[in-house]
Amino acid sequence: MSLNPEASFPDFAYERPDLEKQEAAFRAVLAELTAADTINDAIASVEQIDSIRAGVATAYNICYIRYSIDTRDEFYAAEKKWFDENMPATEAWRMDYYRALMASPHRAALEEKFGSQLFATAELSLKTFEPALIEDLQAENKGYSEYTQLKGKAQIELDGETYTLSTIIPLCQAEDREVRKRANTAKWDWMGGNQETIEKIYDDLVKLRHGMAQKLGYENFVPLGYARMNRTDYGPAEIATFRNEVKRHIVPIAQKLYAQQAERIGVDRLHFYDVQFIFPDGNPKPSGKMSDTIDAARKLYDGLSPETGNFFRLLEDRQLMDLDAKEGKATGGYCTYVNDYGAPYIFSNFNGTSHDVDVLTHEFGHAFQVYSSRHQRPMEYNWPTYDAAEIHSMSMEFFAYPGVPDFFGEDADKYFYSHLASAIRFLPYGCAVDEFQHLVYENPDWTPAERNAAWKKLEAEYLPHLDYSDHPFLSQGTYWQSQLHLFGMPFYYIDYCLAQICAFQFWLKDREDHTSAWADYVNLCQAGGSKSFLGLVEMANLENPFKPGIMERIAGVVEERLRELE
Repeated sequence: MSLNPEASFPDFAYERPDLEKQEAAFRAVLAELTAADTINDAIASVEQIDSIRAGVATAYNICYIRYSIDTRDEFYAAEKKWFDENMPATEAWRMDYYRALMASPHRAALEEKFGSQLFATAELSLKTFEPALIEDLQAENKGYSEYTQLKGKAQIELDGETYTLSTIIPLCQAEDREVRKRANTAKWDWMGGNQETIEKIYDDLVKLRHGMAQKLGYENFVPLGYARMNRTDYGPAEIATFRNEVKRHIVPIAQKLYAQQAERIGVDRLHFYDVQFIFPDGNPKPSGKMSDTIDAARKLYDGLSPETGNFFRLLEDRQLMDLDAKEGKATGGYCTYVNDYGAPYIFSNFNGTSHDVDVLTHEFGHAFQVYSSRHQRPMEYNWPTYDAAEIHSMSMEFFAYPGVPDFFGEDADKYFYSHLASAIRFLPYGCAVDEFQHLVYENPDWTPAERNAAWKKLEAEYLPHLDYSDHPFLSQGTYWQSQLHLFGMPFYYIDYCLAQICAFQFWLKDREDHTSAWADYVNLCQAGGSKSFLGLVEMANLENPFKPGIMERIAGVVEERLRELE
């Protein structure tokens, strides 16, 4: 199948890959790598293997995007199901490739050519798979898809109108407290109505992952989860220390912010339907229509740098964004990469709230990074690990501050305050999600009720302001059931917290010297995944987020700035 590398996304050619044919080609090249007489022959084999794997990834990502845009599309729903069932087998290819790399007589020269991170990735990845896991991985994919599809097809009835989980959000932030109470109640009633199904999906996934870990010789899923996240330079001990620093230095600030919010909006205590309502005259909203937000983004990225201006136009011209919320669309936002077209893709659910700008700038950061490192080889280096990848996205939210007046008009100052406050308030929640996962996978036989009780206890430690007393579903400790990452990407959440500490540093550097801060950011983007998380942090001239004292120092500066904005 011939591809036009300049095509627009609607014209991207999709064809289900012939995995038998692809595997035969892969195995032939793998034999050449194993028998390579010279380093040049070995390098050529690595590049050919990259090409084969990229072709399969291209088909998968085209399918995934089109399925996400409309989960009701029968063709792409069937194709997504096929990938869920068949992609796990390709893990065996990847592991055989990694074994060949590790055993190659040209390993030293290959490491000099491609860097040590490829071999660190290979070594860790080999601890995550064996062929006996293929059926388990298929079942894992199926469970995540069931959860995604359930939420994507949500129909929430309120006052004679039907909403999705994305389109009801503006009502959940309405100025009228009674309106937002009824909207939030309707949203969480829908979750409660599906509680048994959601808890069954998660229970099956936890037990499945525990079983996979035991087959690989692990005591439980925690070390396997870390290895699957390719964490080569820190582990659970460092993360536990980080979470404790958040409890010491961030939770008290966040609680002060919530208390100020309650006073500001005139309530004695924040109920679950008040938490996202920040200002008495309404939250900041983008000015105008979605097209105005796009115009403001174009102006922002033209002014930020020639690279970002040209790149935003590429996204527009090749239709590499789907931004508006609509029926049948999967919830959330993401950026993925269609390898053979050299094309990042941004997916979002615009609903007229400030979150539209948050997600657009956040996912633009991901997209700019992968586009900047698209020439990195091998393909493992197109993306960094999730922890490092979130530095690009969360830092881009801060680099986008010059565009805030155009995005929000008279609401600009409200946005500056709410964005910075939200960045602080997120850290306790993100740590609660991470600690919850440790507890869940250390106790795989817990019942759903025991998991809910554990979440409720963590809320009391990290988020004591929450009041769910008037909602029977949430009062059980079930808020976690709305968090997509828990179902599909275990242990992917503390990454946002680590990256947030790095993003705060870029914000501070940008205030002092934009030219220097932007140069460091671009270098970080171009490096892709060629270094580990801490290696990339050092390369970008950032401080290690695990370093004692850094969180306290950053929290003090942020708190001072929030006082100025208040």
